[in-house]
Amino acid sequence: MTPEGRIPSQDDPFPNEYGTTCFLKNVVKAPNVFIGDYTYYDSDDAPEQFETRNILFNYPFFGDKLIIGKFCQIASGTQFLMGAANHRLGTASTYPFNVMGGIWREISTPHIEELPHKGDTVVGNDVWLGRNCVIMPGVKIGDGAIVAAQSVVTRDIAPYTVVGGNPARFLKNRFDEELTGLLLVLKWWDFPPEKLTAFLPVLCSSDLASVKQAVKEALAQKETP
Repeated sequence: MTPEGRIPSQDDPFPNEYGTTCFLKNVVKAPNVFIGDYTYYDSDDAPEQFETRNILFNYPFFGDKLIIGKFCQIASGTQFLMGAANHRLGTASTYPFNVMGGIWREISTPHIEELPHKGDTVVGNDVWLGRNCVIMPGVKIGDGAIVAAQSVVTRDIAPYTVVGGNPARFLKNRFDEELTGLLLVLKWWDFPPEKLTAFLPVLCSSDLASVKQAVKEALAQKETP
């Protein structure tokens, strides 16, 4: 097993020598944004500024949250639009007259109060978001999903599927139904660091038959008193 001192620390904003990979939970401070261990953003340009550059229109008083799980891989340029980016849809004009001030503010209805609420944006664990993706408000992305570069995600994505396009559409399943189900039950992302380190050869293997067997064995051990 890898010695504990050599396991990358989830509390280190920059875990490697490249300086482009940033563990986001250490740098994002917004009270309505929750990011899991080891989830990173990779960019040549100040990845530690992810909160201000990549989470857009985030006003906590609006009431929505951004929740990102563990071990997610977020490529450069990916952006999350929060609910306050919307405009009201049920009026003759979508223009936000109220926020411009002056007499317009006095005689128009409050802008924020009339915006549609899409709910929280939730990204599961071990999700790969390709370069320059846009995630729209209220979307739910399942564990193990992959979103192709340049995609615009406007609707929920099932676990362990691959999607792409504008709007993003289903392209394929990553694994067969059995392996997908096993991984969702195993929840390897919740392993303590030492156990995860020992399990890495399984997670990095392309021999899916062997992976399936190893996951079954791990689940059996988990169920043994």
